[in-house]
Amino acid sequence: MKIFTNKDIKRLFCEIICSMMIFIVFSVVCTQFENTAWYIFGAAICMAAVILIAFYKYLCRQNKIIENAAAKLREYSLGNTNARIDCDDEGALNKLFHEVNTLAAILSANADKELQAKKFLKNTISDISHQLKTPLAALNIYNGIIQDDTTDLAEIKTFTDLSEKELDRIETLVQNLLKITKLDAGTIVVEKKTENVYEILADVKNRFAFRASQEGKQFILTGDTLAEFLCDRTWLSEALENIVKNAFDHTAPGDKISMECKSFSSMIQIIIKDTGSGIQPEDLHHIFKRFYRSRFSKNTQGIGLGLPLAKSIIEAHNGTVEVDSEWGKGTVFVIDFLIPTEL
Repeated sequence: MKIFTNKDIKRLFCEIICSMMIFIVFSVVCTQFENTAWYIFGAAICMAAVILIAFYKYLCRQNKIIENAAAKLREYSLGNTNARIDCDDEGALNKLFHEVNTLAAILSANADKELQAKKFLKNTISDISHQLKTPLAALNIYNGIIQDDTTDLAEIKTFTDLSEKELDRIETLVQNLLKITKLDAGTIVVEKKTENVYEILADVKNRFAFRASQEGKQFILTGDTLAEFLCDRTWLSEALENIVKNAFDHTAPGDKISMECKSFSSMIQIIIKDTGSGIQPEDLHHIFKRFYRSRFSKNTQGIGLGLPLAKSIIEAHNGTVEVDSEWGKGTVFVIDFLIPTEL
């Protein structure tokens, strides 16, 4: 019986059985003497006393266990999230204590997670404020120059163009923040259907064709023209464009950027490679962190959201993205998507 897994209950039961057996043996022996009734009565009183003492000791032990448990609960409620009830023994009460400890561990984990979320939100707001501060300050300077009785139309045109770039930068920041927040919250539904991956890459190439010609960079697309994959074309294009934009931001005139599509029996692979400045080894493991800015990229206009957004979109398609880079020689992004197979 499960009730006897508790050693205190087993001990109490054994003490009662022993008392009863002693009483029975004593009663049988007393039948040989005169005044048997008095002897049996005395033995019954002794047996009752032993049983009452055994019950009292049992209740004292149980009360001590419960008081210790209550003390641990008070300690937990006062802020010691590591407080736990001792429940090394078996039995229903210890099983209850084990469940309470499990609940306390879950609550502590949730509290830690909430604390980390608040810390992340605080850091994110700080990063957003920092990212917005630079273009807003620039806009104030440009507008101040324009308003300062400037009559040179060429100068006005220059500063209005600069203002437009800063406004575009703010818009990009806000849009990327909205997208990545919606992905985190799960409010965006990725609507997948079979798409030609090469055609998606061709669209991306067309969007950057003008920039490539303006900056004097080669932009090449190769690979399997028939590769197909179950994906959301809009979101996948967004991810690929962010990675390609990163390549353009870190290459110089004369450099080459290439996209290649490979199809395998169980996987679609996209490789985006450039011959640009590369990534410093100390930055390589941080490039997918939000708002991460390397100390070696002070002259770029990145806001640190493009690559994290791309990674989130790729993972929403059950894909993985890896990066390999050598400083001064270029960077390679390898994106893998598994193709579900029917068993």
